[in-house]
Amino acid sequence: MDGKSLNISEEKLDQLKEILPEIFTENKIDWEKLKAALGDNVEFKNERYVLNWAGKSDAFRALQSASTATLVPCKEESVNFDETQNIFIEGENLEVLKVLQKSYFGKIKMIYIDPPYNTGNDHFIYPDRFAESREDYLSRIGDKDETGLMTREGLFRKNSKDSGHYHSNWLSMMYPRLFLARNLLRDDGVIFVSIDDNEVHNLRLLMNEVFGEENFVGQFIWKTDGNFDNQAKIKNCHEYIVLYAKTEELFPHPPVVDPNIPDKSKLFKDEIRNTIVKNGPKNPESKISLPKGFPVDFSEGEIKKRNNAWPKYYSDAIIRNGKLLNDVIVSSGWSSKDLLEEFINNNLVPIKDNKDQDTTFIISKTGAIEIIKKRSENQSHVISVLTNMGGSQKAASELEDLNVVFDNYPKPTIMLNYLLKMISKNDFIALDFFAGSCTTAHAVLALNKEDGGNRKFICVQLPEKCDEDTEAFKAGYKTIAEIGKERVRRVIKKIKEEQEGKLDLDGNMEKDLGFKVFKLQESNFKIWRTNIETEEELLSQMELHLDPLDENARIEDVLYELLLKSGVPLTAKIKKEKGFVLVNDYEAALMLEKADEKIIKQILAAKPKKVFTLDRLFKDNDKLKTNTALQMKDAGIEFKVI
Repeated sequence: MDGKSLNISEEKLDQLKEILPEIFTENKIDWEKLKAALGDNVEFKNERYVLNWAGKSDAFRALQSASTATLVPCKEESVNFDETQNIFIEGENLEVLKVLQKSYFGKIKMIYIDPPYNTGNDHFIYPDRFAESREDYLSRIGDKDETGLMTREGLFRKNSKDSGHYHSNWLSMMYPRLFLARNLLRDDGVIFVSIDDNEVHNLRLLMNEVFGEENFVGQFIWKTDGNFDNQAKIKNCHEYIVLYAKTEELFPHPPVVDPNIPDKSKLFKDEIRNTIVKNGPKNPESKISLPKGFPVDFSEGEIKKRNNAWPKYYSDAIIRNGKLLNDVIVSSGWSSKDLLEEFINNNLVPIKDNKDQDTTFIISKTGAIEIIKKRSENQSHVISVLTNMGGSQKAASELEDLNVVFDNYPKPTIMLNYLLKMISKNDFIALDFFAGSCTTAHAVLALNKEDGGNRKFICVQLPEKCDEDTEAFKAGYKTIAEIGKERVRRVIKKIKEEQEGKLDLDGNMEKDLGFKVFKLQESNFKIWRTNIETEEELLSQMELHLDPLDENARIEDVLYELLLKSGVPLTAKIKKEKGFVLVNDYEAALMLEKADEKIIKQILAAKPKKVFTLDRLFKDNDKLKTNTALQMKDAGIEFKVI
């Protein structure tokens, strides 16, 4: 309470910032950015603090251009297609992100991406010269399919350091993808982005623009194996992971522990094994001297007095059944001596430290003494330096164990597991739209097996061709997408084999072990041309669209396209009835193959909220079409003819 009335201006600015965070610079509206965000052709000229680059206006146009593409199911490449909630999408990720906007807007809890680092050898897609004609563009790139149309792979090209727009191309590639990714996040969602020194500075500025500087959560330093070959001056052995929240105040403090020591949360219990000092004594029952700093577990026994040694014991410590039986004066020579004394005096019951944290002392499985502090919900156990996460060698060995060949540098699953554990719940969707070999999918499946979670993944990967001289190509993989799909299949197979013959005591064996494969393709419906110049072209276009459905379209593909474009997720429950399909019980019904009074009567009896059908089904029967529309209206059912 500040005693002032509502500041209308500030309230409206806050609302605008929630909708369009990218138009704010240093908490002020950037009017040129606002115009660009609304589709105006703007050249950024004024001197001010702003991230700008050659081609930024083109990146805005790439973001704003609508996609007519769709996703078609590929059941033969899937595992347990009809039941699973996991998804793999093969296609160019900018188009895929656009296609997912209606069905997954605000539904993703976590995004992890490992985009091209822009080392000078990366191949990726970025907006090109929009001003040139389509014919000139197709001629220039020289990449068409058998029908004369440009292929998406034609846009996939190397961003050489020799290019004058080297950094600009990378920014133009990343900007629209990050913007669309933000739309998909829940209000309490987060995004992790792996990066190295080549673009970390630009990434932070770009993320500030898209997500808002106030939503920066942290930047992790990941200590990798390192690449010590062919480097001059400084030998790098680290990369970064940048973390932003959709809305920082809604992102709770992560519930995981320090990644550099084992998780001891399971040891926080009444029966506490203990020792007295950091550098414990020799085991009285053993003639072997243990290394300094490696105490012995005296869950039951005695610690004898020691003379002329540090640390000192001023009386014997007798422990029976995890309880200290006598008073002991502790002089441990370390900062937590007072806490340890208080813990002992409190009969080994957890105590409060000066930060109101429950504190106890335990012996870990290795024998090392640790202070365990049960932190409150507003305190984080996460630290910014990740040192025990493995690197490319660890990740490569995981693929070798699955007998999967991948020539690039994947991320280790242990690191992805750690990021996944930062999310306070274990029932959410994780999206990775630079999926590569599908480490994210592997980590989700493995972690669900470990803790019984119900996490789901959506992985998106371009069918980037494997070079013929690579080991992956020699092993039979034509594209990176094929490698990713095969890895997921083998992870699922391995988990099933490990579970075979075991009793399902914790209920984890019933977890989702499958994934649906979808592929990006052009719409099943004919697209109306907008560049019509003559009356003949108009007549030809109208005649072509008497039946808007492509003659080669499969009914199942049409089904999923209509679901996507009406905002229904790809994992919707689909039930086939006689003559129609029910989606998510009674959320929608689709009549795609035949329309007659019997089928319409059955649909009305089912009472779905919406009904979609094809105009072609009412050919030469306008009366049936009109009556159906009236019946649906009377029943309170939304009826749409396409």
